[in-house]
Order: sequence, then structure tokens, then C-alpha cells
Amino acid sequence: MRFTREIADHTEEMRRKAMDLMKREPASYEDLVANYGADNVWTTQQVKELYEITSFMAPYCTCVRKSDGQVGSLAFQHRPRFYFNFVAYQKGDQV
Repeated sequence: MRFTREIADHTEEMRRKAMDLMKREPASYEDLVANYGADNVWTTQQVKELYEITSFMAPYCTCVRKSDGQVGSLAFQHRPRFYFNFVAYQKGDQV
């Protein structure tokens, strides 16, 4: 666990493993669609139109869906850059 000032990042190890896997074996658009569905995979341009990204903590970002104000998170990979797997936060979830 890494400490930055007084804040512990309990997700660091999990995020690093996910990033390492995505770097070693980046998914194609077709692979992501097969895993998450065509309505849950986006290019950078599509994400800009549909979501407001509020923060990044690779390989995830928090966002607000523009159509209804729903707060949630997206996973993303760097190369090729795709965003996928929107997960809506429920009331009471820690963001």
C-alpha cells in the first residue's frame, strides 16, 4: 500500500495488475464488444459526447453520464484507447 501524504490508496495493487494486463494484451474493439456489449464500449470522441470525465485513476475514471446525470465509472485502456464497462454508482456508494 502506498501512502500519499495521509491518504492510503487501497486500490493501487489491483489497478497496477489491471494496467499491466492491458499493456501486455491490449483488447481490440471487437474483443471489448464481445465482453461488454456494443453499447458499453466507446472511443475517446464518443466518451466526450456521452460523459463528463471528472477524474482519472488508471485504468479507471469517474464520470457523469450527460443524458441523465448518473455518476459512475469507466474502465479504459491506453493503446488502442477505448473506454468500456460503465458502472453506475448507487446512492450511498463511496466515490
